[in-house]
Amino acid sequence: MQDQAGTMKISIFNAETNRIEEVEKISKTDEEWKKVLSPEEYRVTRQKGTEKPFSAQCPIPKKGEKGIYRCVGCGTDLFRYEAKFESGTGWPSFWEPVSGLNVKIEEDISYGMKRTELVCARCGAHLGHLFEDGPLPTGKRYCLNLVALKLSKIK
Repeated sequence: MQDQAGTMKISIFNAETNRIEEVEKISKTDEEWKKVLSPEEYRVTRQKGTEKPFSAQCPIPKKGEKGIYRCVGCGTDLFRYEAKFESGTGWPSFWEPVSGLNVKIEEDISYGMKRTELVCARCGAHLGHLFEDGPLPTGKRYCLNLVALKLSKIK
């Protein structure tokens, strides 16, 4: 959907307000992304790279605080801390996103494999992949690159 100025708008779920909001879709050139992302963030989120397993420790909220993992590129709410689980794979894993509006699913046939890729609905950042071997209640494992996420505390 476009507004009167021709700006592309999409619906995103805001985890703090628990409301769907209309926001501007983010589109930047590679040069613009390189100015706002670290080299590793750029490699993973814009070039569909993968960080090495067990290469970083996933931050968790302080005791008594709630946290939300947001897109490093645009700040879109992606996953709640409460949906995180230990998969033993070396990458942060979640059993569901904040909303299906915020995470898009695309087919990935790179490297001779057929996988389900996860991308940020707002800025198109590569986040990781979806697998069907997660815990209940969804049975899904959203396997993410930590470098694609930033933890923010919420109320």
